[in-house]
Amino acid sequence: MRKVCIALARVRITHHKILLFLYCLLAPSLLSAQPAVISIILDDMGGHLDAARRVLQLPGPVACSFLPLAPYTRQLAQEAYVQNKEVLLHLPMQTMRDRPLDAGGLTLDMSEAVFLQVLREDIAKVPHVSGINNHMGSLLTQHPGHMTWLMQEMGRQQALFFIDSRTTHSSIAYNIAQENNIPSAKRDVFLDDERDVVLIEKQFDRLLDLARKNGHAIAIGHPYPETLAVLERRLSQLSKKIRLVPLNKLLLMHEVADLEEQKKWQTSLYPSHRAVKN
Repeated sequence: MRKVCIALARVRITHHKILLFLYCLLAPSLLSAQPAVISIILDDMGGHLDAARRVLQLPGPVACSFLPLAPYTRQLAQEAYVQNKEVLLHLPMQTMRDRPLDAGGLTLDMSEAVFLQVLREDIAKVPHVSGINNHMGSLLTQHPGHMTWLMQEMGRQQALFFIDSRTTHSSIAYNIAQENNIPSAKRDVFLDDERDVVLIEKQFDRLLDLARKNGHAIAIGHPYPETLAVLERRLSQLSKKIRLVPLNKLLLMHEVADLEEQKKWQTSLYPSHRAVKN
């Protein structure tokens, strides 16, 4: 362990990568024994005080994603941080549909300089921000140049992660994030495409099924009364076999699992000494 610490001290490495390295060093043998994990993001925060404060009372580390120029974003992001809820920037991006873009939005016709200026202003509007997910963006998330500008700027910011909301199956945002070494993941389930309690319950069940199958899953919803009614009930009923965790922890576990898979794949390419001898 002393040699590991000396090696880390001799190289420049990000805080996230140090945590990942130590997690890989100490935890792989425990991965199979860990319960499945879920993370939940509630989008479009910052516009309504009552709904947001109901979100902040939800049990567990539900992530709150704030529109940069919504009227109560700064105030509610502060309150979310105090309540140990992760704070995200819900970054408006141009959509393929003819739909008005929220203030602070990024568009395809922006030059790199304007794009980065708007992005930096948006990040600065959300105190305690730890990550970004896209609001709309079915057009912009398909364009590698603009997504590269985004991820490169995120790399210059401190410890930001990216969640691809996947508002289109053609999104390449997650792939570009991975290419730029940004901690990242993709949304697995939309909880409330339809504001119906029965359908939201079914989507929550789908979230749990995916977590059992894959070890982890991410859901996105909104602070609708119907969604909050389901979450208030279901989050308090989670079994010990499925845990609600912050996104940053799920991302770390996800990276460890990926590294373990890569290790198995690389090992499978080379026969053992016994197999060669036989």
